[in-house]
Amino acid sequence: MSVLEDMGDKLAVDVIAAMEELGDDRFFDKVSKVLMDASPTMQEAFLTAYRVRRAEQRGRAFIEAALKAK
Repeated sequence: MSVLEDMGDKLAVDVIAAMEELGDDRFFDKVSKVLMDASPTMQEAFLTAYRVRRAEQRGRAFIEAALKAK
């Protein structure tokens, strides 16, 4: 990964943890808006990492539910 991708991914991990702690499922959007003002490139890296991580979580939850239903 590039430095930008590494930074975006680390921020995504931190934001997901903060979302759980805050109970705010739209917190990532607030962070995204802050990033847009500072660096659209960083915003894009963050959003890509965020979406990939959330998709992976949803995929794992689906697998777990399917296995429990078996």
